Amino acid sequence: MKYNSTMKRFITLCFIFIYSFTYLQCIAETLHGGVNEDDELQNQQSELFTGEIDYLEKKDVINMTVSQVLDGNYSFEGDEFFAKVTSDVMGDNGVIIPKGTIAHGMIREASEAKRLGRDGYIDLSFDYLITPDGREIPIEGKMSTRLHPLKAATKIVATDIGYTAAGGVIGGLYAAQMLGIEAAIASQGYTVAGGAALGGAVGLGMALYRKGKNVLISPGDEIKVKITTDVALPVYKEEALKKDEILCDDIKVRIANILYEKDPFGEVNTLTLSLSIANMSDYTFSGMDMTLVNDYNVSFNPSVFGDTKLLFSQIKPGDRFAGKISFAVNNVKDSFWLCIYDKKSKETIVRLSLDNAYKNVSEETKKKNSRIKKPKKNFYKDHDFENI
Repeated sequence: MKYNSTMKRFITLCFIFIYSFTYLQCIAETLHGGVNEDDELQNQQSELFTGEIDYLEKKDVINMTVSQVLDGNYSFEGDEFFAKVTSDVMGDNGVIIPKGTIAHGMIREASEAKRLGRDGYIDLSFDYLITPDGREIPIEGKMSTRLHPLKAATKIVATDIGYTAAGGVIGGLYAAQMLGIEAAIASQGYTVAGGAALGGAVGLGMALYRKGKNVLISPGDEIKVKITTDVALPVYKEEALKKDEILCDDIKVRIANILYEKDPFGEVNTLTLSLSIANMSDYTFSGMDMTLVNDYNVSFNPSVFGDTKLLFSQIKPGDRFAGKISFAVNNVKDSFWLCIYDKKSKETIVRLSLDNAYKNVSEETKKKNSRIKKPKKNFYKDHDFENI
């Protein structure tokens, strides 16, 4: 009996020892793994950020473009959507929100156009950002197409007066034409006055029946989102914001200038690039072997409405070329890469970031681009046949 009890105690102690050793080993591995993860996180942050902190301040404005159509007729309160930041947001010491950051938004309120000339509107709110490096930043932002009540009332009254006055003028002229000048003189002008009164009444009726304009915000339309709270953010290193590229030692391509231009229909959807090319490779290529690719991997071919010299020129081994090439795109403020392909293998030989190149574009060109790409003052539908 004594032998058995001694064996039981020995076996129990062995199990306790093995369990304790395994448990301690697991803790050590967990701690080691945690230290490694913390080290990786610190290394990543040191690569991305300068170590300084700036503030996205209350009443700051961020330029964005929506990823889907928002229509006052069909969008409802609570509908979610995403938008993209279209230009770097600067703090006092550098970039705090890079271009391409995704914003999560929600429709706070929406209304279609109504009678008495009342325009539709959409109120938007934003609650967080997703940066290109994967961070999620809580914010509070808002944007509205709604006019101030006083401005809206003034606009409606002015329009209604215009309808009534126009109706009065037309009615008076019609009475004078139908009854004649002699009747107007004989009646001491009462016929004209009566026609004007009748026309004015018709004009006023049209003004009361008239509906306002409906709101439509489309992808590519730039909206201005006002921040409503202060947010502390780290400052990015300039090198960390550079986009990845594919360079070729034997094909030197430099993007000297990037210009926003209008197409023949008046839409600002054309990017014209000034390029200098030195071909020291065995490849022969032309502008037809170039495309612009956006960050959704959508390709845009060269436009025939721009300078076509580079488009149809053969750049042979040993050639040097300087010229322009244009691309029609869906939104000039998206991120794009200029790609040159091998004709046979269809592989990408060169891939250059327009965002990287735009940082070196002259301030004069940037000002010119900002003037031609003016944000909309409102987002009313140009042709709203329901309200006619």
